Amino acid sequence: MSDAVLQYLRDHRYEQINHLIDFLKIPSISTDKQNKEDVKRAADFVANYVRHIGFEKVEIQPTKGHPLVYAEWMGAGEDAPTVLVYGHYDVQPADPLELWESPPFEPVIRENRLYARGTSDDKGQVFMHLAVFEAFMRTEGKLPINVKLCIEGEEEIGSENLYSILDEKKEQFAADFAIISDSGMVSNDQPTILYGLKGFTGLEFTVHGPKNDLHSGLYGGAVRNPLMAMAHLLASLKNEEEVVTVEGFYDDVEPLLASERILMSEVPVEDYPKTTGVDQTISEKGYTAIEHTMARPTLEINGMFGGYQGEGTKTIIPSKATAKLTCRLVPGQDPETIQNRLIDHLEKHVPAGVQLELKKEPLSAKAYKVDPNHPLIKKAAESYQKGFGKEAVYVRMGGSIPVLEWIDSIYKMPIVLLGFGTPDDRLHSPNESFPLANFDRGLITLVDYYQSVRKEK
Repeated sequence: MSDAVLQYLRDHRYEQINHLIDFLKIPSISTDKQNKEDVKRAADFVANYVRHIGFEKVEIQPTKGHPLVYAEWMGAGEDAPTVLVYGHYDVQPADPLELWESPPFEPVIRENRLYARGTSDDKGQVFMHLAVFEAFMRTEGKLPINVKLCIEGEEEIGSENLYSILDEKKEQFAADFAIISDSGMVSNDQPTILYGLKGFTGLEFTVHGPKNDLHSGLYGGAVRNPLMAMAHLLASLKNEEEVVTVEGFYDDVEPLLASERILMSEVPVEDYPKTTGVDQTISEKGYTAIEHTMARPTLEINGMFGGYQGEGTKTIIPSKATAKLTCRLVPGQDPETIQNRLIDHLEKHVPAGVQLELKKEPLSAKAYKVDPNHPLIKKAAESYQKGFGKEAVYVRMGGSIPVLEWIDSIYKMPIVLLGFGTPDDRLHSPNESFPLANFDRGLITLVDYYQSVRKEK
């Protein structure tokens, strides 16, 4: 590992943290039209920074939504591998603002954590790569390998325009492998090899009853209550052993290998009462909670509404009721097939006296998994150990990053998930933060990794 590069990072730490703070001050909320110019400012920040580092080609590519920043440095030569580094500069809304201990776009450091929206997801982790690239360029005048950057501004709204860009510009974005730092570790100081993520799909259904709300005393017992009908439908989807009862739901599920169950058994057990506030875990019959969250499909109710929502009582039979469902999928499951099986189940079980309206979730993604024994993954584990001083654990996680499937399907390249977030970061919630200890250790990890993979072509 280059002592000069590491010394540069130590000597310029204060400067780097301040650059990151400037980045975090930009309220690049992609879902809100009022922040459109702020999102553009965040793209400009990334583009200007990589120009400052010395990247040869930097483009702010327009899309139908928010811009994408593409940059490349290909000075390592044809014999060196090329990496595509993906990340995003957009952030989630900060609401509810009253729950923040400090303003979400006025970064502050408390107890060695940097607090602001985007610190962990994903500005902080994107910036770590930029800081490492800068250190290499300032000390050695070059990067260890060829680098292409794809930093988008729409991840938090489903990366709606990214797939078409990656597909249309295959040659421009082509690389030998990809790195994504938009994930985390199982505990604050436990390096974690994330070798798989779940897929995603869902739908919304509405149960329609009478044409308007009815007096429950006059019509109760004669007219089907849409809220009760919705409750029956929801209860029919899963039994008390957390087994999904939708016909065909598990038909295409890739079995959980014994070797993977051993890897998962070595993962530290999360302190659920501390992190979630619940005093008891539940999981699918035959699987531990870790195995279920990492490697078995799930079906969840994300929201339900209908009828009177105000204070006190209003004695009505509501005219309609709505529920939102999502599924996290594992290798072998096709999102569209699962959507259709959910629809078939709901149509089969809808009670008499109501009508069913269905709306498919437009954003879906297949699960992604890479061989945990792949050489690039093993090198990541070695670099983690150098950065954090302990061996990495191997996990699959329940989250979904659609770009993983897209890169895999379009380019057939291995993807290395080098994440440095922690369970305490409060992603998407008030008081999002990132531990500066992981910032420092993560920089060491990245320096070692970029140097160690330069002979991997």
